[in-house]
Amino acid sequence: MLALKRIRYEKSERVILRNMTIEFEDGKIYAMLGNNGVGKSTLAGIIMGLENYREHTGELYLDDISLKDLGVFERAKLGITLALQEPVRFEGITIDEYLNLGGKLRLSQDEIAEALKLVGLSKEYLGRYVDSTLSGGERKRVELASIVLIKPKIVILDEPDSGIDIMSNEMIKAVVGKLKKAGSTVIMITHREEIAMMADEAYLMCGGRLLASGTPQEIVAFYKKLCDSCDHINKPESEKIRGGEAK
Repeated sequence: MLALKRIRYEKSERVILRNMTIEFEDGKIYAMLGNNGVGKSTLAGIIMGLENYREHTGELYLDDISLKDLGVFERAKLGITLALQEPVRFEGITIDEYLNLGGKLRLSQDEIAEALKLVGLSKEYLGRYVDSTLSGGERKRVELASIVLIKPKIVILDEPDSGIDIMSNEMIKAVVGKLKKAGSTVIMITHREEIAMMADEAYLMCGGRLLASGTPQEIVAFYKKLCDSCDHINKPESEKIRGGEAK
């Protein structure tokens, strides 16, 4: 289980996250839903331990291990992975080498080809390079294939549909389903209702707070009803929704 306790983050005297407390259970798919600028990607960076987000208060635990003093590399070794909204480029590295971690994973060509097929790419991509010759959507697909192959304990997908055609929602659903089947906990950062509906459980973020939690159907309905007007900004930091009503 990944547990966050009273996470608070400020930048330039602006509070980005306000005492976030949340638990992510093993093997479940979560959606963190909210408009742009509410702190979703900041939360992802804090969980991963990115340098820009290390100056926060509160505690993070993976099972009984404190993540407080662990950097990105140490957290990755524990099985935490972050897929950025804009995938990185690697000059001089083929997709085959990238997916196989330079041979460290010792995967067969069939396993790699199956992962590429899952994200809608053919095995002909294996000889191409992970650089600017690929479109943003292609790099996103390759990154998703790599995550499927490494089978992380915790995977954070920051806007997993970014740069990908809207018709690819079924591909994303297949990827998160594959990860869940492998035992991964998936945390999807999104502002899109269609992506949130793929989750087992959803949270609504607003103004750096956890505004509500519940089923994806409940949270999407709450989001559509209230978030456009933002008349809920002064509500308590956490509200539980059940049966379609805020309590």
